[in-house]
Amino acid sequence: MHEPLIHKLTSRQAVIGIIGLGYVGLPLALRYLETGYSVLGLDSDSSKVDSLMSGQSYIRHIPSDSVQENVQTGRFQATDDFTRAGEADALILCVPTPLDGHREPDLTYLIGCTEEILPHLRKGQVISLESTTYPGTTDEELRPRLERAGFTVGQDIFLVYSPEREDPGNPSFSTRTIPKVCGGITRQCLEVGQALYGQVIDRVVPVSSTGTAEAVKLMENIFRSVNIALVNEMKTAFMRMGIDIFEVVRTASTKPFGYMPFYPGPGLGGHCIPIDPFYLTWKAREYDVATRFIELAGEVNTSMPYFVVQRAGEVLNEYGKPLKGSKILLLGLSYKPEVDDDRESPTYRVMELLEDKGAVVYYNDPFIPEVKPSRKYPGFAGRRSRPIVSDGYDLYIVCTAHSSYRNIEPADLKAPVLDTRGFFENGSDNVYKA
Repeated sequence: MHEPLIHKLTSRQAVIGIIGLGYVGLPLALRYLETGYSVLGLDSDSSKVDSLMSGQSYIRHIPSDSVQENVQTGRFQATDDFTRAGEADALILCVPTPLDGHREPDLTYLIGCTEEILPHLRKGQVISLESTTYPGTTDEELRPRLERAGFTVGQDIFLVYSPEREDPGNPSFSTRTIPKVCGGITRQCLEVGQALYGQVIDRVVPVSSTGTAEAVKLMENIFRSVNIALVNEMKTAFMRMGIDIFEVVRTASTKPFGYMPFYPGPGLGGHCIPIDPFYLTWKAREYDVATRFIELAGEVNTSMPYFVVQRAGEVLNEYGKPLKGSKILLLGLSYKPEVDDDRESPTYRVMELLEDKGAVVYYNDPFIPEVKPSRKYPGFAGRRSRPIVSDGYDLYIVCTAHSSYRNIEPADLKAPVLDTRGFFENGSDNVYKA
């Protein structure tokens, strides 16, 4: 049965179903539409569905024109009706896989989504999981559910894992140009997976199993987590020595071999890097393996918001002010520059810690005019971005290096500036590093 499905995929006659229309799912849906496929988008958030069907994008770097055009042609439909899953020839799962309160994998969204579509699946479909997870998830969680529903994986239904590699707001790479890793439960599954992605991605990289593909994703982000932790730790040491870590990193980057720059900050943000390492540490315990290096990196990175708050207290103290009662403006709420993506942003933790100590905290972000509800920080929902004024605050903290902040002249501000990003390279008398 895999050959007819491969033909349908390669001839672009297949209907592609994307489950989860966020920062991963929506760009992928548009890429399939761009190459001539019909796409069915499924999302439990009815507000997203309504927005898309009215031709509006809710992600800043995705223009509404591309959404509207495809809705008008009828090749793109978005719905919160998961009973329609059987209409798609391919179902690509792009759902959240967060951590729970104990920093253990939370597969609630993935399992719930799978159970919801299961009664509506049919023979001749391919299911691809793109969400970050621990090695073994596809084989241990999805495969048994398909088999209990009466399918034979590799014969009448096909199962693959292909980790997302999105970098929101990065103009150098797109969904099409970023190589796509793909692993299948069986050889036939892998062949179908290659056909699924080969029409829309410039390079598909096959691997021997879904477990390997899951491990690749963790390797990529653990590599970043560990190196960011290293430079964060070096920052605190060099600061005691009166050495600017940002100057050190920039200068070390002049070495053309054997070095790759990583930059310190107020903590880790984004959906992947703060979360992925803990997926591996949790799974490794099942095999009696202690991942001490990875866990140490996690400890260093999660401690950085505390370091920023400590520095805020020290800077205010120099100006004869206590942290309690001081008005503080945080510059940047998104986790990286030039995007409206605030998932796991360390700014939220800095805000929470400052308020716990009695500070009065506001934020400015040109890309996030209002804080949306979130599971982790529900109390911040509804807060609005404040303008940057030269008077009225006791401290400014640069948390995200948005380019628009280049217009700020620190010397014009009537309060100290705490710079967690090395943003003001030349600095001034009222700029402090954290």
